[in-house]
Amino acid sequence: MKPVIELDDLCVDLGKRRILDRLSGSFSGRAIGLLGPNGAGKTTLIHTLMGFHQASSGSASLLGQPINRDTRRIRERIGYMPERDAFIAGMSGVRFLSLMGELSGLPKAAALERAHQVMFYVGLGEARYRMLETYSLGMKQVVKLAQALLHGPQLLFLDEPTNGLDLPSRQKMLELITEISREGHAHVIFSSHILRDVEACCEEVLILKSGRIAAYCNLEAERKANRNLVDMEIKGGLDAFVQGLEAAGCQVAQLNQRRIKAVLEDGLNTGDLYKLAYKHQVQIRRLQFERDTLEDLFHKTMEECDDGQ
Repeated sequence: MKPVIELDDLCVDLGKRRILDRLSGSFSGRAIGLLGPNGAGKTTLIHTLMGFHQASSGSASLLGQPINRDTRRIRERIGYMPERDAFIAGMSGVRFLSLMGELSGLPKAAALERAHQVMFYVGLGEARYRMLETYSLGMKQVVKLAQALLHGPQLLFLDEPTNGLDLPSRQKMLELITEISREGHAHVIFSSHILRDVEACCEEVLILKSGRIAAYCNLEAERKANRNLVDMEIKGGLDAFVQGLEAAGCQVAQLNQRRIKAVLEDGLNTGDLYKLAYKHQVQIRRLQFERDTLEDLFHKTMEECDDGQ
């Protein structure tokens, strides 16, 4: 799979301050998360990749094209949902999207047609003739996503797309983003400080801290690697049950007289565990599969960065 983003020792200075410091890596997921606290450099990285800021040193590529060459061609292939509102007063939703389509290079008739289509796609078809200033916060966020989609980009930059949304609106936004990336409509770069939102939508995650890549996580690989780690609470003959697990090829750690953790051999499932428990006259009182969450990785990374300063 071709990389979506390639960074080669990328540095960005704004004024006399270094904002991005020697970023390197190649990332090819359908949805890539940029995660970090406020001031970590997430928005600056997006703006640099879009050509708004010049690299002080190093280089970067989007969809195989260097960002310092043919910026116009790159911008034709990307859509951008900004963090802050940028609406025009006195416009209906469909008129605003139509104008954005024309600014993206679509002919007027095609832009209007696409505006209607995209409004229905994001679930605002019934509200497309209403003035934007009458829209709720959640509706305005969805309109910003719609304008980013309008011209059919290959890559979407989403800057804090769920910021300020209530739970239903947030869930709707995450479902739209997931559908866009997983159905192959476009690659997604999802910038956020909300860990659970990034984890819900993304395959790869970059954690930024003070302008540097503090950690990288391939969530899909992590999910597959940890799918066989199980935590169980047992009542009954624990020793015999542990011996049975080990005989089946499992690695077992006994935490106390009632609780064990085991890495299951490939091919074993929960049904096999219960059969083994029945064989040894053991009750499994609690069973859950475990993996390190993105939150665990994030907090560990922040602590390590702080310790290293």
